[in-house]
Amino acid sequence: MKKILFAVTCAAAVTAGSTYVYAQAAGQSGAAETAKDDPLFDEIIVTATRRNEKLQDVPLSITAFSQEKLTEKGIVGYEGLAHETPGVVMNRPTQNFNNFTARGLATNGYNANLQSTVAIYIDELPISANGNSTILDPNLYDVERVEFLRGPQGTLFGSGSLAGAVRILNKNPDLDEFEASALVDFGLTGSDSLRQRYNGMVNVPIVDNELALRVVAFRRDEDGYVDNVLTGVEDANAHKSWGGRAILLWEPTEKLSLRLMASHEDSKPEDSSLVNPALGRNKRNSERPDLFNANLDNYNATLDYQFDGATLTSSSTYSEFDQTFFVDLANTFGFTIPFRLDASAYDKIFVQETRLVSDPGEKIDWVIGGFYYYKRRDVDYEYRASEEFLAARGLTGLDGDTYQSFGAHTNSNELAAFGELTYHISDDLWLTGGLRYGSTDVQSFTEEGGYNSNYLAAALGGLTGPLTITPVVAAEGDKAKASKLSYKASLSYRMSEEVTTYATISTGFRSPIVNARAGLSSVVDPNDIIIPYGASSDKLTNYEVGLKGRWLNGALTANLAAYLIDWKNIQVQANRVSDSVQFATNIGAARSKGIEFEIAASPAEGLDINLNGSFNDSKVVSLTPEEAAISGAVEGAQLASPHFQGSATVKYSFDVSDDMQGFAAGTISHVGKFPGLFQNVPGRPNQQSPTYGFTEAFENVNVQLGVSKDTWTLIAYAENLFDNSDITYVHPENFLASRFGTLRPRTVGLRFSYTY
Repeated sequence: MKKILFAVTCAAAVTAGSTYVYAQAAGQSGAAETAKDDPLFDEIIVTATRRNEKLQDVPLSITAFSQEKLTEKGIVGYEGLAHETPGVVMNRPTQNFNNFTARGLATNGYNANLQSTVAIYIDELPISANGNSTILDPNLYDVERVEFLRGPQGTLFGSGSLAGAVRILNKNPDLDEFEASALVDFGLTGSDSLRQRYNGMVNVPIVDNELALRVVAFRRDEDGYVDNVLTGVEDANAHKSWGGRAILLWEPTEKLSLRLMASHEDSKPEDSSLVNPALGRNKRNSERPDLFNANLDNYNATLDYQFDGATLTSSSTYSEFDQTFFVDLANTFGFTIPFRLDASAYDKIFVQETRLVSDPGEKIDWVIGGFYYYKRRDVDYEYRASEEFLAARGLTGLDGDTYQSFGAHTNSNELAAFGELTYHISDDLWLTGGLRYGSTDVQSFTEEGGYNSNYLAAALGGLTGPLTITPVVAAEGDKAKASKLSYKASLSYRMSEEVTTYATISTGFRSPIVNARAGLSSVVDPNDIIIPYGASSDKLTNYEVGLKGRWLNGALTANLAAYLIDWKNIQVQANRVSDSVQFATNIGAARSKGIEFEIAASPAEGLDINLNGSFNDSKVVSLTPEEAAISGAVEGAQLASPHFQGSATVKYSFDVSDDMQGFAAGTISHVGKFPGLFQNVPGRPNQQSPTYGFTEAFENVNVQLGVSKDTWTLIAYAENLFDNSDITYVHPENFLASRFGTLRPRTVGLRFSYTY
């Protein structure tokens, strides 16, 4: 079946290529769409300020993606967004394990044990969490838009948006027209790994101009390409996911609308994609699969009512997120003893946001609102040996292979009030100010009923006989609280009808953290550091100037931003060496400064050129000896972000016939090297960490060749055209033997879309 599909794919690609050659030879005179007709050059409307505004008028650094662009480029998840967004790196070691870095604000590759510095929203639901959590790969199909806001967004999007916010906005039902669409994608990675992606949408008006239902479904079935040499499984990192959503929109009057949404996503990779280059290309070693499975149910009700002069929006969201975090920790001790963790987590989340937004066109525009967030996370921890090892060593007393088992839960709350006001000094000059005052609290509880044992000490010490079993008693952790004020001030000036400039000061912070094992000493090495209490909130101030311009009737656009960021009392993660226990703490300060640019040009009919990129310098600038010792940081250390990152796309569009269009496009993206963590061992100053290392600077090239007619589009593509295998991610912790991420190997395929 795979070889047949591969043959069909190749044949289609050749056919598409022949069509392109024919069109060129025929010299079609009605050739390409002009720049102003291409969606890229349209006057994009975004809602980053909680009201509809032209992208070029918003005093923020924003990249927006329409569904058409996502489909054309084959972007189905976070990684594709990062490659197309200046100043952003996607740390994605494997499926469902994602962490964005924006503007250089990261201290290690995946923010382990820390709240992410970039907030991720699906509609009104924040789904980002601390970095050592499973974070779902969402399906990006039938979305209205994806917005990537860079810089702190605390005034409107809360504590998790320290460096930016990603907003995935699903498309609402159409009340008037029946619609249907489908997208099918077949790809082949290497010689035998088949990738299948299926998406479909149906929009049904139930009552004309009043009630409609929109339903989306998807399924992904992707063979793996990484061999696990210890489990003996080839192509071990296969990935299966499925899900869908239904949105019901009711507009009984011109003033009132009610939107109800239910969605489900189930994502199950069968092993990690992290590799160990010492074993050869696309090889990994773990004594069992590492699993990061995710299951998200999301329910939302949004009510909009148009008053005279303002719109009231009330959004209520309830979500359940079940996840597995199953990892083989045996490399902590060089695979001398089995050491495995099975952590199953269950999140229940409720979010309520109510806001009142003034109608545009007045001297003063304003937004005022309130926000409440509650999350309870229950986690079942099971640390495992193996029954074979226990029997061979004569270690008895356990029921099965679990030597430590306990449950814990954490309650998180955030309550905030926010507002923004824009005063139009004149038609071309306006001043914006925003405030958000919020309180957060976090508290963890250990539940009664579990047990612990002296397995690690006995196994490492060569002991035999019965293990000592001790019960886990219920415990109530200290409650961490913080009340913080975030602000933003911005001055915008429209130099001409086509050029707008702005200057902004904005702030952000993250919630405090209480370490689950605060005060715990190591049973392996009593002289190792004691786990500290936790980490207080950090603080960030962003200074930014920008320019947004359109020239030549939209044939040239440019968005530029320069920023300087002071980051103080930084929350950082470290791992105790002797037993790999994670903990959070604070260190002094860092500074990030850089330039971002996005340029789109259409120098000739049918030819579009897009450039984006960023230059960044982010490093630790203040550090006490005590902070250096406990974190492993050194003053002057580069943060986990490249100095340069960017991409370039060239697209040529042409007419194949009177009713058929074609295009050829290519994108090259570059990401510079950066460290995966701080260089020294926590608790051992001046001793370099054995896991310290840099990613490799890499380039990735994607090409597409497509034709479209009326309601359908066919695209032949190649991703990672030159089969780049450079290291794109370095895991900061030593418990993994396979610690390195790479790009998916070269994948060729066909993408067919149909719209009714």
